[in-house]
Amino acid sequence: MSDYRAPVKDMRFIMDEIVGLAEIAQLPGYEEATPDMADAILEEAAKFTGGVLAPLNRSGDQQGCQLGPDGVTTPDGWKEAYKAFCESGWNGLAMPVEFGGQGLPETLGIAVKEMSASANMAFSLCPMLTGGAIQALLTCASDELKATYLEKMITGEWTGTMNLTEPQAGSDLALVRSRAEPQADGSFKVFGQKIFITYGDHDMTDNIVHLVLARLPDAPAGVRGISLFLVPKFLVNADGSLGARNDAHCVSIEHKLGIHASPTCVLAFGDNGGAVGYLLGEPNRGLEYMFVMMNEARMGVGLQGVALGERAYQQALGYARERKQGRDAVTGEALVTIDHHPDIRRMLMAMKSRVEASRTTTYYAAGLLDRAHAGSDPEQKKRDLYLAEFLIPIVKGGGTEMGIEVTSLGIQIYGGMGYIEETGAAQHWRDARITTIYEGTTGIQANDLIFRKLMRDQGATARVVFGEVAATARALNEAGRPELQAIGQRLDAGLAAWEEATEWLLAHAKTAVSGALTAAMPYLELSVIVTGAWLMGRAALAAAGHLERGAGDQSFYRGKIATAQFYADQMLPLAPGKTATIMAGDAALVAVTDDML
Repeated sequence: MSDYRAPVKDMRFIMDEIVGLAEIAQLPGYEEATPDMADAILEEAAKFTGGVLAPLNRSGDQQGCQLGPDGVTTPDGWKEAYKAFCESGWNGLAMPVEFGGQGLPETLGIAVKEMSASANMAFSLCPMLTGGAIQALLTCASDELKATYLEKMITGEWTGTMNLTEPQAGSDLALVRSRAEPQADGSFKVFGQKIFITYGDHDMTDNIVHLVLARLPDAPAGVRGISLFLVPKFLVNADGSLGARNDAHCVSIEHKLGIHASPTCVLAFGDNGGAVGYLLGEPNRGLEYMFVMMNEARMGVGLQGVALGERAYQQALGYARERKQGRDAVTGEALVTIDHHPDIRRMLMAMKSRVEASRTTTYYAAGLLDRAHAGSDPEQKKRDLYLAEFLIPIVKGGGTEMGIEVTSLGIQIYGGMGYIEETGAAQHWRDARITTIYEGTTGIQANDLIFRKLMRDQGATARVVFGEVAATARALNEAGRPELQAIGQRLDAGLAAWEEATEWLLAHAKTAVSGALTAAMPYLELSVIVTGAWLMGRAALAAAGHLERGAGDQSFYRGKIATAQFYADQMLPLAPGKTATIMAGDAALVAVTDDML
């Protein structure tokens, strides 16, 4: 099975009931995000992604990309699909109107991004990286550079990349060696090699805008000495037309486990005299600016976990409803479809509930960013931004780890056929496997959550979240429905575990750094579990309200409550165990000597 049906009803439910799209549409600049507009966008995006992108997913995986004398060639159909994608306006959906975008909130944009990644993750990586580059330019580019590059990137006529790491550096960007030499005309000559550059070269557009980290001659050592440069594939003339080919070339593409149709390039800058580049923002602040792009990418990659999990769930459910094998354990009926078997149903619900929990967390964070961007109250904007930033490592780390586990469950439901490439189940796992690595590994997300997000305000933002979780648990316990009360009781226990672990980390992170680093990953896992349960609990409360009013699709709302209860029963009991692991610190590692490894 290769068809994909965007879960529009689920997406819209989250937007309306959890994120608060109606409130966001009241913010300055977002007034066009009406219910009718949201319906039209989601319906058209579902048609486009299901009809144009999804059919290319498997063929692109099989064909892959090729590097020839003229650069990288994408799989058959890619150029046509990209042209249709841009002509339909999907690239500029949530981009500023003044540069050719449609100015809609990310609350809507994130759903379209999910559909694209579900339908064809390898394809979706190109606009995702371009979007991050656009955000970086909006943050730190000069007016002249914005005028030259932004509109063409927002419309999709040109694409963008992020060039961070190098062969010797990995995740330690303090080791970056690429250099930039100032020129008399105010430009720079950039020299160096960058690796793992997604869509670093391709044949879908006439120009590619590379954002490159490099060092100025007088730069201090370490990450404080990194600047950010815009280096186009083709130089741009004063009238906006393309000029000479720049000294930036793809020298090889990686042969990968998954995302075969996404070219991962090694780029060489300056092998023939120096690549012309332009400084973005102030010198030596490049990593700071790049983190604007990085946060955009981390949200996008967390969403990829959701998208691939959704695609794997749809395929697994379709297969389980068709494949006949075994006897029904309850009725004794022979040769039933395998979705009647309890363990298969357990796996399907595990897939469904974890995808929904991660989707809700991701959309909720996107809504906070919309509020932080367009709100009018400075204090509230700061609060919303801090909450969103606190959630980003949870979105990225949690969504991607979930995506790997859920796509693996999809293979398991297929049984032996899942291990056969022709069924398509394995591709989703292969594609998902990179997501916990690029844009910051899960361990990096865990460290970020503790040392950059939790510790920056000594837990104040975390305690705001805890207050929201407690309010949801209280509402569930007071709802008068046994199934909601069961969720509320589980949520109370999960919150208590999260609070205890947080207070332990706040007390020990500065004095016992090794213990905190050892505890970082289980703390991230604990945060993912309880955050997901909190938002699933809110979804259950909203669904119960619809049931009480007798409004809408009653089966859909009952399903929301059942899914939330399954998640609470299966995931929240893990929380106290995570807390015990966290508070053990590095005790189990201290005695491990090198010869024991």
